[in-house]
Amino acid sequence: MAKKRKAIIDTNYCVACGTCVKVCPLQIIHIEQGVFAKINYDKCVGCGKCARVCPASVIEVQMMEVAN
Repeated sequence: MAKKRKAIIDTNYCVACGTCVKVCPLQIIHIEQGVFAKINYDKCVGCGKCARVCPASVIEVQMMEVAN
């Protein structure tokens, strides 16, 4: 398994403001049931733009194992 950078959202503290949705260059973040943001991890490249703009500071980029 390879490791790649992926953005991770702490959904327990996400306020679903949509700021991350607007800045994602790949448009792979959406608001799930109006409650929290959700990322398509298969397509996330770990650029960190969402983490930098999150007003609640609940997104961080981490190394994750992914299938090759």
